[in-house]
Amino acid sequence: MQPQRAVEPAARPFRERVLLILWPAFLMAGVLEMLVFVVVDPGSLHWYGTDPIGWSASAVYSVTFLIFWGVIATSGALTQLLEAPGPHE
Repeated sequence: MQPQRAVEPAARPFRERVLLILWPAFLMAGVLEMLVFVVVDPGSLHWYGTDPIGWSASAVYSVTFLIFWGVIATSGALTQLLEAPGPHE
């Protein structure tokens, strides 16, 4: 009797993989945004301790959200890349 080989799941379409990365990253960026701006006043931010940024609070919130989203999405994408089966599998 031969041992049964594990059935590999079908590869997900690219669009689905992207959504599986971006949606949780979006949610966590929102949570991180709330946690940071509970403590930090966007009006008190300075460029490396010199001049004030001079942006509206809405602009600061938007830019930091996009930065958080990008960093978290990059982390998720790297995880997906590392999880993918190699050429020998």
